[in-house]
Parts: sequence; structure tokens; C-alpha cells
Amino acid sequence: MEGARTSGMLVKPVHLVPSSAGHGSPLARRLREALRGDVYFDAASRGRYATDASIYQIMPIGVVVPRDQDDLRAALEIARVERAPVLARGAGTSQCGQTVGEALVIDTSKWLNNIVDFDAGARTVTVEPGVVLDHLNAWLKPHGLWFPVDVSTAAQCTIGGMAGNNSCGSRSIEYGNMVHNVLGIDAILADGGEARFQSLSKPHEGARLAALLEGVQRIATRERGEIAERMPKVLRRVAGYNIDLFDCQNPLAYTDDGVANLAHLLVGSEGTLAFSRQITLKLAPLPAHKTLGVVSFPTFWQAMDSAQHIVKLKPTAVELVDRTMIELALGNPGFKPVIEKALVGRPDAILLVEFAGDNRDDQVRRLNGLVELMGDLGLPDSVVKMTDANEQKALWEVRKAGLNIMMSMKGDGKPVSFIEDCAVPLEHLAEYTSRLTEIFHRHGTEGTWYAHASVGTLHVRPILDMRRDGAAKMRAIGEQAAELVREYKGAFSGEHGDGLCRGEWIAWQYGPKINQAFAEIKQLFDPENRFNPDKIVRPPKMDDAKLFRFAPGYRERQMRPVLDWSAWDVGRDPLTGVQTPPGSGDDLTGGLAKAVEMCNNNGHCRKFDAGTMCPSYRVTKDEQHVTRGRANTLRLAISGQLGEEGLASAEVKETLDLCVSCKGCKRDCPTGVDMAKFKIEARAAWSATHGVTLRDRMIAFLPHYAHRAAQAGGLAAALERIPLASAWAKRAIGFAPQRTLPQFRRSFLSGMAKDPGAKPGAAAMHKEVVLFVDTFNDNFEPENARAAQHVLEAAGYVVHLNVRGDERPLCCGRTFLAAGLVDQAKREARRLLDTLTPFVARGVSIVGLEPSCLLSMRDEFLQYGYGDEARELSNAAFLFEEFLVREQRAGRLDLPLHKLGAPRAWVHGHCHQKAFDAFRPVLTVLGWIPGLDVQPIESSCCGMAGSFGYEAEHYEASQAMAELSLLPAVRKADRADLIVADGTSCRHQIHDGANATALHVARVLEMALS
Repeated sequence: MEGARTSGMLVKPVHLVPSSAGHGSPLARRLREALRGDVYFDAASRGRYATDASIYQIMPIGVVVPRDQDDLRAALEIARVERAPVLARGAGTSQCGQTVGEALVIDTSKWLNNIVDFDAGARTVTVEPGVVLDHLNAWLKPHGLWFPVDVSTAAQCTIGGMAGNNSCGSRSIEYGNMVHNVLGIDAILADGGEARFQSLSKPHEGARLAALLEGVQRIATRERGEIAERMPKVLRRVAGYNIDLFDCQNPLAYTDDGVANLAHLLVGSEGTLAFSRQITLKLAPLPAHKTLGVVSFPTFWQAMDSAQHIVKLKPTAVELVDRTMIELALGNPGFKPVIEKALVGRPDAILLVEFAGDNRDDQVRRLNGLVELMGDLGLPDSVVKMTDANEQKALWEVRKAGLNIMMSMKGDGKPVSFIEDCAVPLEHLAEYTSRLTEIFHRHGTEGTWYAHASVGTLHVRPILDMRRDGAAKMRAIGEQAAELVREYKGAFSGEHGDGLCRGEWIAWQYGPKINQAFAEIKQLFDPENRFNPDKIVRPPKMDDAKLFRFAPGYRERQMRPVLDWSAWDVGRDPLTGVQTPPGSGDDLTGGLAKAVEMCNNNGHCRKFDAGTMCPSYRVTKDEQHVTRGRANTLRLAISGQLGEEGLASAEVKETLDLCVSCKGCKRDCPTGVDMAKFKIEARAAWSATHGVTLRDRMIAFLPHYAHRAAQAGGLAAALERIPLASAWAKRAIGFAPQRTLPQFRRSFLSGMAKDPGAKPGAAAMHKEVVLFVDTFNDNFEPENARAAQHVLEAAGYVVHLNVRGDERPLCCGRTFLAAGLVDQAKREARRLLDTLTPFVARGVSIVGLEPSCLLSMRDEFLQYGYGDEARELSNAAFLFEEFLVREQRAGRLDLPLHKLGAPRAWVHGHCHQKAFDAFRPVLTVLGWIPGLDVQPIESSCCGMAGSFGYEAEHYEASQAMAELSLLPAVRKADRADLIVADGTSCRHQIHDGANATALHVARVLEMALS
């Protein structure tokens, strides 16, 4: 390729600190001594920062998480003295490998996230680089302002990362790219000095900055002709350095006042020139009104060809969703109802066309204009109008999740980012996409498409298997795509930057002279090549296999999982989309490794604004405790990159230590990473290798002795009233002395004979149901079981119970899973299946009270290898309120409920209820009570999580999780209000943390019965 490695480069490789620098190195020692923040040099921590959302993996030297600006200065100074390369990192969402490298990673996302200055009148804000875009916009909203570079990763990406990457967003046709919205940057230079980069209309202080400005101006003036000739004439072009910043008369100029701004040289520089410590942004007024038109197209070509006409209506956004993404969204329970409303028939593609502004009538007029335009283009009745703000928001969430939806494909073949955001003029968009699709087909693959039709930038990802022949196909497709981009005078990098996968194409795009100019600029700023080395200048080949996450020689360790992961052990034909049958894995690890690798590192799990995912990350803000960090640790362990112990290693145990198995990731993660299930595998591996503690064994075997422990309940209660004795006993076992322990009560199921209702034919005489009373409600809160039985019988049901002869009560086995004793859990499940299968066979529903126990039948039971029996039980298993709602909708429920004395019920949802979309039925049944105002508590995990919150080492984390939202909400409730929580642990956390009594929904319904 022309000029890919131009000889005579000014920036030469420098001997710097090697990646072998470890705990005892001078660099690590000095950093620990000087910094108040976190310093990590261990293999597991470095491994968590070795990847971003790209296909690459490079182990960093170490990781620093500075606590404040002084920490940041100290870290950079120590790195300078020790001649260590440094790499700035925010959320690590880069898709081209910008934020991985053999350097000291400096993570600004945890503490360097403050808003430093704000001027509402001037519409400016100054922030630290770690501020998350959505957090900033939430802070600005009361002032009627926002920062409008609205990238799809807004919930997790940081302003520093956006500036380094020159991010764009869905509405760049209206607001421009990051470079158009940055007013100034306060930066730390490679030599340790500091400078403010800003408009040339303002004085530039310091000899060093003056020299930099003079040097850049000289280079830009010299290459003025090349810049005019080689820079693509499209809005979306983010390759290399913005050397054209002085050309302020260009229609695509970065400023609107005709004066160049030196800060724009740092925007898009990927941290190779300076370290941004503060960034000043230009804000925009929030639009008062928005309307959305969703256009369905029978062919992809028509969608692409129509974009050039639609933009003439002056929309703020025109976003593409292709057939692949539509089908994947329809297969996601959370997205299906949203996407169904937007479709006309079964389109091959849809365009989301948004109009926004202060005049609602004008937006409606332009929306009607879209309808007329589509009629003129031969597509009448193809537009779905969406004027409701909630519907619009829901559909935009589907579009924002585009990358994650695409990456939810199972198997080794994944959509790969390397020609992801080439930008071409709109008049060529349809032809470009058609010819690119032909290229994909020649290489035996298909592409996924979505994103910004308004500006000719489409995120296209060919489906490739990077373990096998993917690299060769990537090279061939990349070269052929590049020729198309050149033919249409487009930009090879239109949004997501250069990094490792597109750096080598800078020379091809701009030619040897501009490429040499970039090297000179790098030399001016960073003569030792320490700031994010080998990005933009002297980049590696994009298909350098040793940089891949799945590098040559990558193998999963041979192991036999305790659960059945065969559902993940599938492939997908890239042309037909047909999945191959399960069971085709290379080794015993099979689908477990593939399930772990479903994490695409996009960092969606770092969001804070909604959902349940990663309550431990919400309180620590450590990469170790986010789903992505845990998935990376598991992947490294499974592939032997953390040593020989694999999942039984101390690194894995420590990484999963604060995972509360909430299953929030199962629902909130767009690719369905299920950390709770991975933790079962890891705990099983640890227990098999290191044994089980007395405390864990006591909790695990609770179902074996709980029904006989009532006689000890009085002794335990008495002990609880003697503080010193109680604290001593708890500490001896390993429980937190601050906790009150649950008290054993007389078992609800004790003495029950074998249920006679299992006889065939009984269903013809009665409405029947099996009430599954779990160990906790049976032995600690039997009043909940009695209430549920009372309500069901009042509604006319014959209630059978989970008892079998003289045996101890049947159990789901969840306590064994928590200890990694999976064989014992399977035996409990087998007992349950043997007893309940006859009921299920004749159509009787199984109804449970405790979400974690009942929902085990719909989840873990399916991975025990029990086949159709488990699947049929899963289909018949309902939570108490789910069953009531189903029966009511079928016209089979008659439940006379009366008004309560309480005016309001505040309802906390158990994490597993949320994960299985089973929380709404709780609100529904409570809504049947006349006069009761039902209010959900917007909460994450309660933090108790079974035994987790009782354990001494986890008490503080448990309390911190509860204090995020749950306990403050409970404390604000009026004394007369009800607090409702179905989870045993949730109720106990509310009792201990807020001195309040929470009730199971069955108790509330019983109270409302006549």
C-alpha cells in the first residue's frame, strides 16, 4: 500500500519500559508510593485492560486509576522519568484498538469525572475527561442544554474518549462532529509541561505552546496543496490529525467564527500528542419538540437510495436498521414490542428519520412531508409516525443497541469492525453498499448494516471467524473496500478513528506527504513516542495476528463444565444465517468458552441510569467488578493466560467475589452474558480444588436440616439478645456481627403427608395448582406460604404442596449452587422433577413464592442435562403473581379483594424477577386492590443476595448496594404506606437497613380478602 511505512519517519522506536515490568519494578513502586489512587501491575488486572471493543489484545505494562488531578500529574511525571509509554483510557469502548497497547494505562473514568465550570449564558461547560456523556447531559438538562454529539455508547463513553476519537453521533448532520463542539483543552504534554489549547483569537501562553503552534502552522502551510487535494470532502472524516484546522473558509471548517482553534489538533489524535486533563465544550439548547418517522423499505437498495432525498427535508437524523438487526431485535424480549410497532410488513431495512426543533407544527409538517416524499418515490403507506416521546425513546434505544444486538450472534463467526464506518457521498451510497455486499459474497460472508444514512456513514461488519480464516478475509475485503471508497471520493475512517485496525490506511488515504506531515507533528509533541505509541504514526498492520484477541495458538484449556453449555456451542453460516447444531466444539470446554466470549467489550454494563446490571460495579466503579471485566478474566482463565488453575484460580475467585448473582446481566446485557451462571462454574471449580468452608457448607445444606431446626430457634433468638455473645458467635462462623440472623420457625410443610392430588384425572374435577414452598418461606416466614395457600383457595383452586411421603420437603437446590456443589443441586432438582412431572404432564401449574428458587426451574434446571422433563417443568413454573395474572387474563380467576387501610404500596423488585421480566405482574396484582396506589421503587439489587450480605467480608459492599437507591426510598415512605418485596433477602435487607417491615405480595393480597 502506498506510503504505509514511509521511510525517513521522524519518530523512531524508542527503548522504553517493557511489559514485563511487574509489581517490584521501579515504575510500579514509585507509582504506589506517590499516588492516592489505584495502581495495578498483576496479570489479571492488566488483562482486564488488554482489550477494548475491538478484535485486539495487548497486555499493558500496568494500570493507574488516578484519584484527582494531582494524581494524574504525578503518574505522568513518574512515567516520563521512567521512560514508560502511557495510554489514556476512559470507558474502553473503542472499536479500532485505540485504547489497548504496551503502555501504562491511565484510567480516568473512576474519579476524574467532575464538572469543573459551567456558563449557561455562554452555553459552555468544562469537564474532566472521565465524565460520561449521559451523566453530563442529565446534569445539563435542568438548564435546557445538552452536549449534542450523541453517540450510541452515550451511557458509558467518556468525554475524553470522545475527544480523542473525534466521535460523531446520530445527529451530526445537524450538530457536527466532536471537533466542531470542542472549544478548548487543558493538556499535559509529553515533557511534563501544561498548556491550554484554544482559539487563536485568544492569547497562547508559554514558549512551548508557541513553538508547537509555529511548527504545526509551518507544516500545514507547506502541505496546503496536498490537504486540498487529498482530504475527503465529506463531513465524516476522522483519520490522522486535523492538519486542515487552519482552513477556516472550507465549508467543512471546524469553527463557525472564521478563527482556527489549536484544540482541534488534539481532537481525534487518540491521545498520541498530549494528555487531556480538562475539556471545554460548546453546548446546544435542548429541542423543545421531536417527531420520528420510521420508513419501511422492501429492499436495502431503496433505503440507501432514498437517503439523499430525505436529507433535503432537513432532518436531525436519518438512521438505518437492516434486516439482520431487525430479526435479532425481534428475538430479544426487551426490544420485540418496540420494533414491531415501527414496522410496515416485513421490510428489508428501515430508516429512522427524526425532526426536532422549537416549533411542533413545523416538525409535524416536515413529518408529513416525509410521507409525501415516500409516496413520490413509489413507497406509499411506508411511514409509521411516532410523535409520542416515550415511543421515540424506546425505538432509539434499539438503534443505540445496534452493535450489541449484532454481536449477540452465537458461534465463532462474529461481525468484525475494520471497514465499519467508511463514508461516501450520499449520491453514491446505494451503489457503494451494493458493490460492497458483492465483495462480501465473493469471500463467502455477509455483512450487517446500521447507523448514519444521513451522512453516508454506515456501520458495516462482515461476519468473520477470527480464529480461523478471518484475518485473510479481513485483509482482502479491506483492500477491495478501500478501492471503492477511493473511487467514490469518500473517507476510509468516518467515525470510529484509526487505532490498530485502520492506522495503516492513513498513508493510503492521504498519501506520503501528509503522512510524513503527521509524523513531524508527532515528533513536535512527543519526540520519545511515549503517548499511545504506534497509533496514527508508525501503526502496525491491521491483520498482525499477534495483536489479535484470538492470536495464533489461542486454545481453551481442557475442562469439563458442570453445566450443559451446548446451546452456545453453535456456528452460523454467514450467507444463510442458519446455525449449526450444538455439540460441535473443539474440546470439552465447548460452549462455555463461547458463552464467555459473547462479551463484545462494548462496556454497556458500565451504565448507571437504569436496570440491575452490576450492582457491585456501581459501588466500586472498578473494572474488575463490571460484567465486561469479569468476562475478560474468565476468558483469560479458560485459555490459560492466568496460569494453570483456570477457573479454580485465586484471580477468578477474587474477580467474582462481589458478584451477587443478580442476573441483571442476563437481561440488561444486549449479548446476554450470564455472569451468575459463570459464577456457578467458577465456584464449582474452586470447591473441587480447594474444598468448601464450614460456613458455606452450613448454608448449602440448609434444606437438609432447616425443617428440624425450629427447636433451636428460641436459643438463637435468645442469643441474638445478648450482643457480646451474638457477635462472638457470628464472627466465629464468618457472619457480620451487625446482621440480625433469620429465625427458624415451625416448618409450614412439616408433617404434611404425600399429596394425593397427583392422581390422574383430578384435573377434570378441580382447578388445581402446586404451591412450591421453598426452604426460606417454609422455615423462616411460613406466614407467606399460608397466605399464598389462602389466596389460591379463596380463588377456587385445589392447592397441592411440594411434599413427598415422609421425606424432607422438596427443594430447588439453589443453596448448593451458591457453594459450587452442583452435583448436590442436581440431586435436589431430580427429586423435584420426579415429584412434579406427573402434575406437569396433566397441565397443572407449579407456583412459587421465592423468585430465586422458582426461577431456577426456568433457568439452571435447563442446564442440568435433564432434557424434556426440565423444559416441560420450565414452561409450567410461575411465580405466584405471574400465575394470578395469567389466570385472570384467561377468565379463570375470581378473587374478591377489598380496600386496605394503607394508601400506598412501595414495591421493590427482586433481581431475578427483573431478569425474567416477572416484576410487572407484581404491580398488576397489587393494582387489583381498590384504592391502593402502587409505586415501584426504581432500585438495583438490594445487596443481600442470599448469604452474601450476611458474610463479614461482604457486609460493607452489601450495605453500599442497598444505599444506592432501595434504602433511601424506603426511608422516605410514609409510616402508613406498605413496603412490598417478594425476595426473602430483600425483606431482610430492608429490615436491617431501614428498620422497616416488608411484606410478600401474598401477604398483601391475603389482607385484602374479604
